[in-house]
This record gives sequence, C-alpha cells and structure tokens, in this order.
Amino acid sequence: MAADLLPFVLCIAGDRKEQVLAVPDADMSGKESNCNKKEAVMAKIRMTTPLVEMDGDEMTRILWQMIKEELILPYIDLKTEYYDLGLEHRNETNDQVTVDSANATLKYGVAVKCATITPNAARMTEYNLKEMWKSPNGTIRAILDGTVFRAPILVKGIVPYVSNWKKPITIARHAYGDVYKNTEIRVPGPGKAELVFTGEDGTQIRETVHEFTGEGILQGIHNTKKSIESFARACFNYAVDTKQDLWFSTKDTISKKYDHTFKDIFQEIYDTEYKAKFEELGITYFYTLIDDAVARVIRSEGGFIWACKNYDGDVMSDMVATAYGDLSMMSSVLVSPSGVYEYEAAHGTVQRHYYKHLKGEETSTNSIATIYAWTGALRKRGELDGIPELVEYADKMEKACVKTIEDGKMTKSLSLISTCENPVILNSLEFIQAIRATFEEL
Repeated sequence: MAADLLPFVLCIAGDRKEQVLAVPDADMSGKESNCNKKEAVMAKIRMTTPLVEMDGDEMTRILWQMIKEELILPYIDLKTEYYDLGLEHRNETNDQVTVDSANATLKYGVAVKCATITPNAARMTEYNLKEMWKSPNGTIRAILDGTVFRAPILVKGIVPYVSNWKKPITIARHAYGDVYKNTEIRVPGPGKAELVFTGEDGTQIRETVHEFTGEGILQGIHNTKKSIESFARACFNYAVDTKQDLWFSTKDTISKKYDHTFKDIFQEIYDTEYKAKFEELGITYFYTLIDDAVARVIRSEGGFIWACKNYDGDVMSDMVATAYGDLSMMSSVLVSPSGVYEYEAAHGTVQRHYYKHLKGEETSTNSIATIYAWTGALRKRGELDGIPELVEYADKMEKACVKTIEDGKMTKSLSLISTCENPVILNSLEFIQAIRATFEEL
C-alpha cells in the first residue's frame, strides 16, 4: 500500500522556513504574502497505524521533544499512542502506565521508548515516591518477552578503543527474567534459607540455600523454558537474516542446572531447526563460557552476534558501546517471538546534563541513539504497513546523522573521541538542527 501524502508548501523568507498545508483550490495569497519565494512543493508522509510512544525522563525527555519538532513533525504526519513514562507520572499511576504501554505495544506491534529512570534510594527522596518502582524496561520486557539486539553505530573518525575491531559486534540480550524479575530478602539474623517449589499436585522440591549465622541477604531468580526457547530462536533467526556468526555464552560449569539449561536449549534448537541453514549460509554457531567469550571478543575483529543472558547482556552491551566510541552511539531494539518491536536508546537519562539544563546552562548532549530509536520504529512501521516513503525517510535520516558527524559537526562528547581535526562543537539543539540541515541537503 502506497503512502497517503499530505501536500504542503515550504516557503522561505530570509532565514525563516515555514510549512503550509496546501489545500486544493484554496486561496493561498495570504500565505504567499508571508513568503518572498515559494521554492518547493513537498509532502508529509501519512501513517496508517500509530506507533506506541513512551516518553521518558530528564535530559532524554528534553531531547525527545527537540527530535520530534526538528526531525519528525516537519516531514511526517505522525500518529502515536502516547504514554508518559516519566517517573512522576509512573508514581501517580502506581506504575500502571508502564503496563498499559506494554499492552499497547502488543496491540500495535511497534513502539519507540525514551530513556527512563529506574529509582534507587536517592530517587525515592528526590521524587517523593510512594515506593521504589521497578525498572520500566524490566516490566515492559517481561510482558513482551523476546530479545534485545544492540549494535554500534559506526562513523568515520570515531575509532574503536579496541584497535582490531573492524566490524560491529551485535549484542543479543535475553529480555526476560533472571535478576530483573527477582525476589529479595534482607535476612535479619540466624536461620535457614530454603528454595522451595510446590507443584500443582502439592509435591514439593526443597533445597537448602544457606544456614545463616547472622544478618545477610537473599535473592531468588527464575526463567522459563518458553522464554529461553524464544530467545534462542530470535538469535538464530537474526543470524540467518543478517548472515552473521552467532556466539552464545553462560557459566554452565558453575550453574549446572540454571545456566546449563540455557546451553542445552540453544544446542537442541540449533541441531534440530537451524544447523542446515547455518551450513548453507556458511555461518557458525559457537558456544563457550562467558569468561572465555569476553577474552575472545577482545581479540576478535567483530562482525558477529554475541548472545547473552539478561544481566550479561546488560553489562556487555555497555562495554561494547563504550569500546566502539560512545554509549550514545548504540542502536537497540527488542524483538518478541510474536513479531512485536520496541526501539529505544541503549543509554540512560543523562542526569548530569539535565541538572545543568534546569539551571539554564547550555548542554551538548549526543542524541544519535534516540534519533535511531525513532528511525528504527518508523522504518519498521513503514515495512509492516507497506509505506516505502517511511522506510526511505528513516534511511535518509540515519545517513544525515552519520554525515553530519563525519562533516565535523558534533557534540562535545563526540569531539573528545573523534579524530576529526577542528570539529565544530554544537549544543544539544544546534546538533539536531545541523542534522536537519544535512537531511534537507541529501
């Protein structure tokens, strides 16, 4: 289905640009009097299905609005179902808004999410919270299931700290369970901690965790066979689609039931469902221990997918992103087994810059990963709805992001790691406006 386009006129008067909806046979003389020259008739891309839009916190919330105003709304007749996941609103709704946003994503199939605060003790006081709400990412991922794929955004002039990395390393992070759906106890004193499973028929499996002789801490984690199978298939499918080798790592020598189950499920699914496809494509599946995988990754040249359990993927995606140059130069998408996609930036809310912003001080915050969250979601929406113009817009906007940096226009954090001589350091808004200017020149 081709896109339904809304025509508008781009009028230029001096340095001012103005978009005017072009209504057939309408009297445009009033608008024309405001324009010295009518340069072009352009068109906004009309969407047919809304994105689920999850707003967030702090500096990324500020960037979110800038990106919409400068890079999206001038070109797209944007349709979104909006959810405010800012911490204050999550607190007001007892975190129900997070659940609602995840269920809306299941309904519409594609979401874009701003970075959000996961509160700690300090945030409890700062925001006067009713309770220490759980990670919204953890809540959403538990509802959607699936796997988070994160890959570096490569730009000429930003050289990886690991000199032998020549190709991107994609981190495939299991998005369900483990420490992110844990249950914890502060042990008050001496006593016995037990792990107990009670079956539907009343049968119990009981294991002693520890005999405490004093105060301590206790944690229970879980995962499900269904979720691990979904994780495995998502990784194997992604490897086939992108024609890349797949690595998987756990600590099965220590965790002989928990981690070993992950290893066994991956191997069984590979052998029965994917081995022939991998051999046909000339790609490989490789399992090793997590500590060995880390050593091998550092020595590699990149160009593969590294599948990790939830916590390992959390840590290693930040390590890989930083080693390639900058945390804000990492794309991230959650892919569920039911074909649901949630795009987000891989970094946090940039708290320090937000406090500067509140004081009225200038910030120079890199918005690339957040822009890529929007372009990823819009591209997927275009693919699913048969709107090639939306796909082309996303491709072009990402090219504009890369070209702007390669042309020497960047934020302060990027200038510190760029080999570009005499870069032009821009503030947060100026950087986004520079990307817009590049986009319009392409």
